[in-house]
Amino acid sequence: MSLRRLNPPIHLLRAFSTVVRFGGVSRAAEALHLTQSAVSKQIQELEKWVGVPLFERERKRLSLTPAGERYERAVRALLGQLEAATLELITSDDSRGALHLSSLPTFAAKWLIPKLPQFQQRYPQITLHFVPYVHSYQFDSPGLDCAILFGDGHWSGAHSHYLVGRQVALIAPPCGAGPEARITAPQDVARCTRLRHVTIPDAWARWSEAHGVHGISPLAGPQFDQFQTIIRAVMAGMGVALVPRCLVQDEIAAGLVHEPLPQHGYHSALGYWLCYPADRANHGTLSIFRNWVVDHAAHTPPALQEPAAPLTPPAAAPALAASAAPQSAR
Repeated sequence: MSLRRLNPPIHLLRAFSTVVRFGGVSRAAEALHLTQSAVSKQIQELEKWVGVPLFERERKRLSLTPAGERYERAVRALLGQLEAATLELITSDDSRGALHLSSLPTFAAKWLIPKLPQFQQRYPQITLHFVPYVHSYQFDSPGLDCAILFGDGHWSGAHSHYLVGRQVALIAPPCGAGPEARITAPQDVARCTRLRHVTIPDAWARWSEAHGVHGISPLAGPQFDQFQTIIRAVMAGMGVALVPRCLVQDEIAAGLVHEPLPQHGYHSALGYWLCYPADRANHGTLSIFRNWVVDHAAHTPPALQEPAAPLTPPAAAPALAASAAPQSAR
């Protein structure tokens, strides 16, 4: 088979993807600034090129064939990567351009996003593009420069810089009845409903060990997959929870949740880290963002101050599969 046949012209692929996205030739033609006839001919030419029907045609209506559905998903992804690579090429030099990053949703919303206006003001020449978190481990992808991950700082093939998150706070509903309203000592927590994060199953065991509390089953209580959801559940009166202080400090200060035992949180081995592949360590825009966000984390307000940690963990890192265990859409 000719290699040429395996590389259809880009304008045919774009016409195909646009027809699918807009649900028909008419609207696709408007988006592409072409006539309907021209778009129809491009679709027919692509089908002839690949030798596979991409659409079923019934009464002038188009619907994708199973082969067309598979091909469109692949074409859409490739066009997206091409656009991202071209944008970076056009806008990039050593100190300006685009930076593609990914972050756990709760951390982005609660800690990172509120600080980004300061970054934009200081570095207006850099544009930040957030990549869906599902791609955070794909450091070999041209569409991802760095990611903020949750764990112990060890990811195979990645440089990691600790930010925040190791200090964990015990939070309770701001008011209400029941045992959650009568917490005056760590042992009182044993009588409360304890909310849990699904990917940190040992949190309550660690807390109990730190404070000598007995009678707590670490696997009892409702499970959640995001810290933001857990915070909302505590606000609603569902129980008590252990949450990284950096994610809940605003709610504590506003009285939306109560911290009944301020001196009885615990220091976790897990936290939030800025990670990127070793071969991008000297990337201009990444270096600027890395220095800014690490410095910003180091100058956390006193209420959130945490013990210093080395910027880069030991070189010998465990396999990625093992390090990924604490990850979720936090």
